[in-house]
Amino acid sequence: MAQFEVHRNPGRTRDSIPFVVVLQSAIFDGYQRRVVIPLVRKSHFGTIHHAGFNPSFTIKGTQVVLHPLEIASIPASALGDPVASLSAHGDKIIAAMDELTTQAYG
Repeated sequence: MAQFEVHRNPGRTRDSIPFVVVLQSAIFDGYQRRVVIPLVRKSHFGTIHHAGFNPSFTIKGTQVVLHPLEIASIPASALGDPVASLSAHGDKIIAAMDELTTQAYG
């Protein structure tokens, strides 16, 4: 599974979170779990206060927002079908994660 690969969310939250993006490096593909970040439907997200932390993307015609505060580890077998890649936007995703973990604000 490639880093930044986008999968359909087959779970019960799929109406508001239609997709997830794989965050973890492919070096960990031997594990049975994947660290993913939800891609929330923009219409369900509300106000975006910090576009660098919550970048927006269009996946299969659906506008979505990266929601790093909802990061999760899920079984790889629970991922839906791959539908796209955000590898061209990997820097934005990593920058959002850097903001999440920065020590600048204590």
